[in-house]
Order: sequence, then structure tokens, then C-alpha cells
Amino acid sequence: MSGICGWVGRMEPSGSADEVIQAMASVLSRFDGTPTSMQRGERHGLAVAGTAGRASSAVTHGCSAVVWGTPTFTDEALARIAQASGPAAAAIAAFRDQGPGVCTRLSGPFSLAVVCDASGEALFAVDRLGIGNIVYAQTSEGIVFGTSAEALHRHPAIRPQVDWQSLYHYVHFHMVPGPATAFSDEKRLLPGHYLHMRSGSTRVGRYWQVQFAENEERPFVELQETFLTTLRDSVQRMSAHGRTGAFLSGGTDSSTVSGLLGQVTGKPADTFSIGFAEPGYDEMEYARIAARHFKTAQHEYYVTPADIVEAIPKLAEIYDQPFGNSSAVPTYCCAKFARESGMQLLLGGDGGDELFGGNERYATQYRYSLYGRLPGPLRCGLIEPLARALPGGAVVPPIRWYRRLVELASMPMPQRMDAHNLLVRLGPQNVFTHEMLATIDLGGPQRLMRDVYNGAQAATLINKMLAYDFQFTLADSDLPKVMKSCELAGVPVEFPMLDDRLVSFSAHLAPHLKLKGTKLRYFFKEALRGFLPDEIITKTKHGFGLPFGPWLRSHRPLYELVMDSLGALRKRGFVRSDFIDDLMSSRLQEHAGYYGTMAWVLMMLEMWFTRHSAP
Repeated sequence: MSGICGWVGRMEPSGSADEVIQAMASVLSRFDGTPTSMQRGERHGLAVAGTAGRASSAVTHGCSAVVWGTPTFTDEALARIAQASGPAAAAIAAFRDQGPGVCTRLSGPFSLAVVCDASGEALFAVDRLGIGNIVYAQTSEGIVFGTSAEALHRHPAIRPQVDWQSLYHYVHFHMVPGPATAFSDEKRLLPGHYLHMRSGSTRVGRYWQVQFAENEERPFVELQETFLTTLRDSVQRMSAHGRTGAFLSGGTDSSTVSGLLGQVTGKPADTFSIGFAEPGYDEMEYARIAARHFKTAQHEYYVTPADIVEAIPKLAEIYDQPFGNSSAVPTYCCAKFARESGMQLLLGGDGGDELFGGNERYATQYRYSLYGRLPGPLRCGLIEPLARALPGGAVVPPIRWYRRLVELASMPMPQRMDAHNLLVRLGPQNVFTHEMLATIDLGGPQRLMRDVYNGAQAATLINKMLAYDFQFTLADSDLPKVMKSCELAGVPVEFPMLDDRLVSFSAHLAPHLKLKGTKLRYFFKEALRGFLPDEIITKTKHGFGLPFGPWLRSHRPLYELVMDSLGALRKRGFVRSDFIDDLMSSRLQEHAGYYGTMAWVLMMLEMWFTRHSAP
């Protein structure tokens, strides 16, 4: 939990350096109360906060370093230094010898900063998948950084200004994609990236990118053995310190982690499940199936609308930027429940979809891709002209469906994945004011998507989508959701599925073993057949879906909270008043679940403005 912060460069005259680093460091542990260590050098201040084994600090050979996380060093000599003196001391030794190359010697989750005053050199980096986080800003005197933007804002050189393009991206993606942040002069390091400062100049570099080997074929039994051994080792290593529990949603990932946790500890695993007393949203029965199968010590909690009302302001405060993934609420409630039950660590199943092809979107896009295999003359000479020419396309359901199908299948990737986006469907011009639209680039979201999708080191559709989701789904959404929710609850979390060796295994797995036709997670499910209950293997993916829309209509305090927030947002002048009126009346009446998502996203945007004193 917690993280690192500080600065490199000459301190501004306004404020004592000791007072500034203390103010910055106080942000790190404001939610979970973890111990904090601070350093002060001639031209730097550093701080790190974290629970036992997750925070390291060192000063040696004229250099200082702070490391948050649980990294391991792949170099034996560095591993010995880390074992004896901590990861920060090993990071200094590696940096003095290899410069930014230290990053390639690290495995596992981390955020690190190394500063050498004598040479004026510094390095900041995060792990390969973005479990760790670093936000930074460049000033006239150097770099100010932190795992929390709030820590940056305690430094006198930082004057935060809202980035309106990022707020537009937030409404589109329901989060702010990196490397941008909600503030115009602040950036976030992307997964597998570092920031190197030397002789007054700075450079952002990439030290790791997933490299897919798409033509390797190995016997299934061999693959299965490697997979199970690697995953079991990951669970064992991550659960070795303190009383450990596991999130259990009843899906394949959480069920697998829960089952392995019981195996490696030799006792019933403590598992924690969240339910909703709302038809169509509750999946507790699948969690119970897994719990009975693995004989876990099952703990269950049913989230209520009152829980949501209580959690919303807290979640808005802990996120540095607007965050609209509503499943943060049940994640927080589950983590809080586990902490109150005595857990010192939680294991999450996040990452399985992105490693092994588990998202329904992958099968959908595969179906659309089949259209591109038809001969060009057939597509352009018959199918598409017919779709445009048939009368009644706007009102006759079969014709409307046919026209939409052809339209979608004809779109290139990744634009096609954006076709169902809520903001795209509503139309930005119907959501935002003319003044807002005049300040932003409407094509920004699509350009970000193309850059990530086309930059993937892959040739096949499934691997390109997986690489895309490494960034947009994992690093920008799911990992911050779980990390921040657990920090707010006061319990650390680890992700066995995101072990670096398991990521490498996935990258070398043949594409057809991830998505076989439209069969999702083909290898994963077959490899675990006999270990997981059949009901879990064959179930339809659901996740921690929050019944926000239905509860918004039935729970008055929740409705009033949303209306108050949207009323305040209306006054800011960048969301159309008539859209808010339409959203909260006819749209919610039409489909509470679908349009409730936009109500949530806009409510959390206003909550963020309020909690972070944004202008």
C-alpha cells in the first residue's frame, strides 16, 4: 500500500525543505496509516510509506533511493544485496553500474526513485504491468514526483491546472488513460517505463513491452504442467507473509486463486464474496459453488444502497483523478469486510482475462473479423450496397440489425471496439456544451486507441486486443480500482495472475489456445478442468457489476446524492443542462442499467472536482 514521493532539484525559496517533504509524505499514508520513511539530500527529498516488506529506503555511495512494492531482482548479486539490505540498496547498486538498465533486472510490482546528488542523475520507474504508479511534473528546477498526485500538489512549485482534454477522455473511457493525468502539467509513467534525469535533461524510456511469440507449438500436457506450476508458485510466494485471504467472485480467476491458496497453505482459504439483493446482479451462488468445492472458509457480505452512498465520497477522495469504474464500490466493500475479518493481505484474480483471452469482446470482434475474409467484390458489390438500399432500415428491426451488422463489420480495428461506447452512442455534441467542445480534440480517444492497438508487438487479432487491454483495461482501470479500493480499506493486495513468469508464458501461448473460434480462455479452462468445478468453467462472465441504475430509482438518499452532484456539475458549464435533465428523467426510465452508467460517471466527476478543490 501507500507509495513514494519527493523531488529532485533545488528547493524553491518558499518553504523549508523538511516541511515540504513532510507535507508530501503525509499524503502517502493518509488512508491506511502505514509507516513513513523520509530522506533529505542537498538537492532532493524522498519519502516512502508502506506496510512491512513493501517499503524500502537506502542511502549509500552518495545516492539515495526509495522503493515501494515487492520486487525481486533477477540478478543473483543484486538479489543478495536486496536480501541483506533491502531493494532500495540493491537499486542503488544496480543504478550506479547500469543506469536505467536496473529496470530490466527487476521483476514484480514496484515504484522506485534513485537519486545521486553528486552526478545530478536520477531515475524513476514503475513495474512492467503498472501495478505501481508514478505521477511527475517538471519544474524549472527539476522533477517533483509521487505515487499520488495529491503529494505533488503539496510541493510549492506545483500549480495544478485541470486538463479539459483529459476530462473529455474520462467521460469517454470512464478513466483518464495514461500517460496523461487530470492536470495539464502532470504526467504518469506508463507500465514498463522509466524517467531518466541526467545533466539537467530528462528522457522517458520504455524498458519492457510484451513480445508475443505467435508460432510456438508445444504439447498440451507440457503447457499445462508449466502453467499450473508457475501459478501455484506465484500464489505460494505472494501468500507467505501474514494472514492472507482471497477475493472470490465465482469466476474462473478468483476461484482458481482461492483453490490454490488452500493448497499452498494446507488449510481452508479465507475467501470473501460480495452479493447484491437485486435480480440479475447477484452471483453469490457461483462463489458458494467454488467455496464448497475447495472447502474454503467463506465470508459473505451483501452490499446495500446505503453502502454505496457511504463509499462514494471516500472513493472520490482517494483517486487522484476522476474514476468511473463503479465496481470500485463492491471491491472496497469486500476489502473492508476482509480487513475487519482480520486479513493482512488479499489476493486478487485480476489479469486472467488479459493473459488468456477471457473477455466476451474478444469473441465478438472475432465474429466481425470473419466479414473481412469475404471476397472484396462480394462485400463492396453486393452486401454493403444492399444494406444501404433496403427500405425501412431505421424502423424495421431485421433490416436495422442487418445494416448495423454490416456497418460494424466494415469498420477497422480498433475503431470497431469503440462503436458501442456510451459517449459515442449518445453523441459528444449532445453531452457537452459548445464551449467545452471548442477546447478539445474530439478525435483524441480514437487516436489513443490506435496508438496502443497498432503499437502491439503482435500480428493476430487476439494478441493485439490483449496488448490493448494491458494498457486500457489493466493499467488504467482494473489495477487502480483494486489498488485504491484496498488502500482505502487498509489491506494490501497482490495479483498472482500477473506474475511476470505467467505473463511470459501467456505471450508464448499459441493464439488459438487463447481464443479458439469464439471459445474464450480455451487453454486456461482445459488446463484447469478437474481442478475447477464444471459450473465455474461453463458459466458466463459477469464480474462485480453494481446495480447502480436500479438502486438509483429505488433508494432516495442515493438519488439525492446523484442529483446534488449533477446539479453542481451543471453549474460548471461544460456538460449540457438539457442532457442532465434528459438523462435523469426519460433516459433512466428507458433503461436504468444502461444510462445509469453515465449518471455514475458524471456524478464521480463532480465528486472528484469537489474533493480535490479543482477550479
